[in-house]
Amino acid sequence: MLRGWNLLDESVRTGRTTFDMVFGTDFFGHLKEHPELSAAFNEAMTQGTRLTAATVPHHDDFGRFGTLVDIGGGDGTLPASVLREHPKLRGVLFDSAERLAQAPRRLADQGTSGRVALETGDFFASARADGDLYLLKSIIHDWDDERCATILRHIRDVIPAHGSLLLVEPVLPATVPADPPGGVCLTDPNMLVNVGGRERTADVFASLCAAGGFVLRSVTPLPAPNIFQITEASPA
Repeated sequence: MLRGWNLLDESVRTGRTTFDMVFGTDFFGHLKEHPELSAAFNEAMTQGTRLTAATVPHHDDFGRFGTLVDIGGGDGTLPASVLREHPKLRGVLFDSAERLAQAPRRLADQGTSGRVALETGDFFASARADGDLYLLKSIIHDWDDERCATILRHIRDVIPAHGSLLLVEPVLPATVPADPPGGVCLTDPNMLVNVGGRERTADVFASLCAAGGFVLRSVTPLPAPNIFQITEASPA
């Protein structure tokens, strides 16, 4: 990831993803070709999710839903935490084969194996159809607006009218304050140079939800030091 940062000036001038220039392939394609790096990346995402997983289950009424579908949920650290707090809820992990590789062990460690189904898939092609709560953490900021709208439209195609969509992402302030949030301001150029994505303001999230067939209902910050916020949307 640092090698992409070495060409930050190129990204700023052109908008190009410099990781692709350095390695000759995109970030996730590179991981797919190197299983040892993919495993390391999965573990890094797990560590980065632990703080969020400790707080998210208490910031929404998950008990009103029957099935939580985590799109791009990796090894299941976050949905496992939600399911432990809400015993009647069942879960589905929907992700690529390499991202799901560590999921069976992680879910077994968390005691939720029997309540979570694993499904290999591509969120640019479809979404699992039997959920009423859809969760995406650190997925939307990986992609440009067009690809994000594609992901959301696939969810919109299958979500029931009473369903809900939760996006767990950093949210940029509308204008840069005198003391800007360092973590979010650093992840924004990191998305640019390494995967071609971006962080977004609440207004941009609202527009993105609308493009995907949803109406933004609320944006709720998680307690510090977490940099994530929960953006909740309903089917339009």
